[in-house]
Amino acid sequence: MCGIAGWVDFERDLRQEAAAVREMTTTMALRGPDAGDVWLAPHAALGHRRLAIIDLEGGRQPMVAEEGGRVQAALTYAGEVYNFRELREELVLKGHRFTTRSDTEVVLRSYLEWGESFVERLNGMFAFALWDARTEELLLVRDRVGIKPLYYQLLPDGGVLFGSEPKAILAHPRASRTVDADGLRELFAGVKAPGAGVISGMPELAPGHVLRVSRDGHRLRRYWQLEAHEHEDDLPTTIRTVRELLEDIVTRQIVSDVPLCTMLSGGLDSSTLTALAAIAKERDGSGKVRSFDVDFVGYLDNFEPDLTHPTADSPYVRQVVEHVGADHRHILLGNAEMIDAPTRRAVVQALDWPVLIAGPGSMDISLYLLFRAIRGQSTVALTGESADELFGGYPWFHHPEYGQPGTLPWSLAHNLGMPALFGPVTTRIDVRGHQADQYRQAAAAVPRLPGESGRARQFRESTYFFLTRFMRTLLDRKDRLSMAVGLEVRVPFCDHRLQDYVFNTPYAFKTFDGQWKSLLRAAAKDLLPEAVLNRPKTGYPISNDDAYDRYVQERFAKLVAGGDAAVLPLLNPTVVEDVRRDATAAAGLTRIEIDMALHLDEWLSSYGLDLAI
Repeated sequence: MCGIAGWVDFERDLRQEAAAVREMTTTMALRGPDAGDVWLAPHAALGHRRLAIIDLEGGRQPMVAEEGGRVQAALTYAGEVYNFRELREELVLKGHRFTTRSDTEVVLRSYLEWGESFVERLNGMFAFALWDARTEELLLVRDRVGIKPLYYQLLPDGGVLFGSEPKAILAHPRASRTVDADGLRELFAGVKAPGAGVISGMPELAPGHVLRVSRDGHRLRRYWQLEAHEHEDDLPTTIRTVRELLEDIVTRQIVSDVPLCTMLSGGLDSSTLTALAAIAKERDGSGKVRSFDVDFVGYLDNFEPDLTHPTADSPYVRQVVEHVGADHRHILLGNAEMIDAPTRRAVVQALDWPVLIAGPGSMDISLYLLFRAIRGQSTVALTGESADELFGGYPWFHHPEYGQPGTLPWSLAHNLGMPALFGPVTTRIDVRGHQADQYRQAAAAVPRLPGESGRARQFRESTYFFLTRFMRTLLDRKDRLSMAVGLEVRVPFCDHRLQDYVFNTPYAFKTFDGQWKSLLRAAAKDLLPEAVLNRPKTGYPISNDDAYDRYVQERFAKLVAGGDAAVLPLLNPTVVEDVRRDATAAAGLTRIEIDMALHLDEWLSSYGLDLAI
């Protein structure tokens, strides 16, 4: 896993611009702590930071393909292609000769063999920039479901800046630094509109898309999307196919030349992956699967079940570890770590803007600390993201009354924690209207079968909404926080083959046993203890330490005491005045909105951004 950045400009000689591209690339040193370099051509400059995973010596980048001493193409690439061995064998038969064992060279050679259509052959998570020196064209490519990030900014004279993260583009002197009402709507709405961005003029390359930039302009092409088609398999065949797909996916994704582990919560999703990884590693003779879980000091002692956390993780984690024979590590976090100022700044720098779904702040910090602890012992981790979105693991799938007609299922609950502090600005920029617009766009795009109606139609819609508007936010958070400590996180449930297959299985199959996530539970039935198979959906553990709340309340009171905080234009002035008069008034605000304010202020001020609302 790596970080990429670059600049294409047809009006100037970029061979003189190495310093600017190195500056862009350096912003992502944490994504790629092992190596970094730039490659320069008259009108293209590519930068790369490397986290070495496959072919530690041979996979250096940017990578160049030459023929007869002339450069054919150059590539800066982030991600993993899990079917690179099969592609390599096919390319060798076609006459290609390889000098490395890396998947990077396979991607480069695939383009030379098959042209732009080669992206449809790739199975993996990736974002890359490929400069065709023969035609002087740039291809920006992103994986099908948006696991790896890629942002770009089209320049007025026809060129483009790009980077794995916005901070890479912002390091360039020509980058836009304005956050306008459209950007704030994207930030506060919790929708993750495909292809949108928060900084004006700096969109995200939408998942499953290729952007081609040439002297003639730019062209955006979609090469993959979820589609609706008839499901012809019966229930037993469907369960068996889900299992076979998962076995193949996990077997591919445990390939690594560096230590690998799983993140284990004791829930159905991560436990299934851990069990399958244990089997695959035993089969290939690479030893026990290593696993990690996280908890907070005193969490289990003070645990009280609620709607989102009906059970604690630890008892179920122990059952899975004993059942599959994992080599397990328990990560325990304390409040001192959660309020550590350098750690909190590191989280802001990792995420750029706040990731609001599921609550910013304490969850982001604990995830960062968990990833940092894991990175001390492993470089690659498998995690269970997307299983709930794909198999129907959220209450909204099964209790439509939780939502509201004409809205995305989670959007009402999403804003409940912030009305006091951010209510005026979200009303002024019409966040509710933006959420409604996004619902209409998403609903119009849902692939449907003729005659589909009732709960089957509703379940398909919800699945599509969660896969295309919700899951991608969670993937973005996990990518940024893990890569900030040099940890590669792989997400087996995001394999496009599994997503396409399960998306098109009938509603009756997905709930055939009267429970949630019926297909996944049936596919994993022989892998896990009964208690784990039937454990109710439980969210990521959240610190219940009151000292954390007191800390952020005190920080917020100090922030608004003066009149120059960057975030002040976004805050409710009545609340600000109340807190200025009496600092204890901050106790009336939720943890989510205080953390949001603190993150926004750090981001706006340290990045030198301009608010235009």
